[in-house]
Amino acid sequence: MSPFSLEGQTALVTGANTGIGQAIAIALGRAGAHVICAGRSSCEKTVGMIKSAEALTLDFANPMAAKNLFEARRIDILVNNAGIIRRDDSVDFTEADWDAVMDVNLKAVFFTCQAFAKAALPRGAGRIVNIASLLSFQGGIRVPSYTASKHGVAGVTKILANEWAAKGINVNAVAPGYIETNNTEALRADPERNNAILDRIPAGRWGLPEDIAETVVFLCAPASKYIHGAVLNVDGGWLAR
Repeated sequence: MSPFSLEGQTALVTGANTGIGQAIAIALGRAGAHVICAGRSSCEKTVGMIKSAEALTLDFANPMAAKNLFEARRIDILVNNAGIIRRDDSVDFTEADWDAVMDVNLKAVFFTCQAFAKAALPRGAGRIVNIASLLSFQGGIRVPSYTASKHGVAGVTKILANEWAAKGINVNAVAPGYIETNNTEALRADPERNNAILDRIPAGRWGLPEDIAETVVFLCAPASKYIHGAVLNVDGGWLAR
């Protein structure tokens, strides 16, 4: 079997209804996995683009939404992609916006990983890929809770790798750069902002959702079996600049 094959594996992708999450789900399916496409809104469109897939409603406004999910069936791969963002000056940022972002982006990630591990540790096998951000490394502007949450995702990825690597579970993260999705449409439509971003990217282009998706497939496949605790920036060289 190819070291990049996911045949016989079942993967759960959160936030799989659109954008990067949708691309990840499709790529995992193309590699041979059966994909559970989870989101708070319908993932039926994503499911229709994958050979073997199903939809699941999960809303991580409740960070414990997946607490009992892994007891009912075997899931070999977990991709924590779901996330939200709130923007305001740090001096005006509200507690409600802070808590909402931290609940979805960090608390839900940790407790979903925990629930997955409780089922996977007895088997001695499992893969977790968390979706981090360039703001796992940088500060950003006007997104204090998002920046804190994504720094937290990087830290959680490392501690879980430390605890679970010798027990058969690989825990890693991918930090996307500037990617062509609905969320970045306004930036790309603004000539000044678009040019400033492109000038900073050594690769000279925006990333595609597929660039992130194929990296996730690699981290889920046997080819990456000795990679633990990595936060892999897929950013066209942005952080190297």
